[in-house]
Amino acid sequence: MSGLQGLAQENIWFDKSRYDEAEKRFYEGENGIPQTSQVKTALHGSKGHTRAQKPRERKTSQNASKSEDQSELVSRLKSLEQDNKNLHKVVDDLRAVLSKLETRMALLEKSQAPASKTVTVTKAAPVQKPKVEKHNGADDDDDDIDLFGSDEEDEEAERIKAERVKEYAQRKAKKPALIAKSSILLDVKPWDDETDMSKLEECVRSIQMDGLLWGASKLVPVGYGIKKLQISCVVEDDKVGTDILEEEITKFEDYVQSVDIAAFNKI
Repeated sequence: MSGLQGLAQENIWFDKSRYDEAEKRFYEGENGIPQTSQVKTALHGSKGHTRAQKPRERKTSQNASKSEDQSELVSRLKSLEQDNKNLHKVVDDLRAVLSKLETRMALLEKSQAPASKTVTVTKAAPVQKPKVEKHNGADDDDDDIDLFGSDEEDEEAERIKAERVKEYAQRKAKKPALIAKSSILLDVKPWDDETDMSKLEECVRSIQMDGLLWGASKLVPVGYGIKKLQISCVVEDDKVGTDILEEEITKFEDYVQSVDIAAFNKI
């Protein structure tokens, strides 16, 4: 119990952190490690050194960027100077060409000036009228000169003109007159599918007129087994009309229901 009472009176465990710190300093001193105060000063010194290096680096980077900008400006100025020289050269060439053109125009104007003068002179030259000489001879000589022509010549000219007109009228009468014709395509529809289409076509072709000519035909299906007759013809417009054709075809009431004009073209 006396040992336990002695341990209870010891205060070493309550100041353990202080003893640990003292032990740590002791071993650091043995090993040559600097104290915390020295470390702190060393750290402060290194921080100051790095801070001093930073503005130096910034200055060097700024100087480098400035030098790059200056080199770029110099290169741009050189290129601009070269362009300016080229432009001056082009302008000089254009001026030389213009001067050559002006000299050529002046030479052409000088060469054309005398020619225009001669043209104006020839235009302004008066027309010489034939002079009529008056004879002071006898009265028989005056009768021989016929100034206005004779009546016989006028009659001969009229006769020739009348003959030419007559010949022209005869040639025109001999020419055949143009006959206006038309091509018509008719759709002839039956009553139903039992209608005899061959008989229907026979009835349609039996229509004969002056100026009517029947052409090709075919059967075209309409629907439900019913077929219509599509037939073409050529007619003279002055002799045969579409109304007459429709009337004549619809007369065959037993076979024909209706007639329509599918196409109508002038020939």
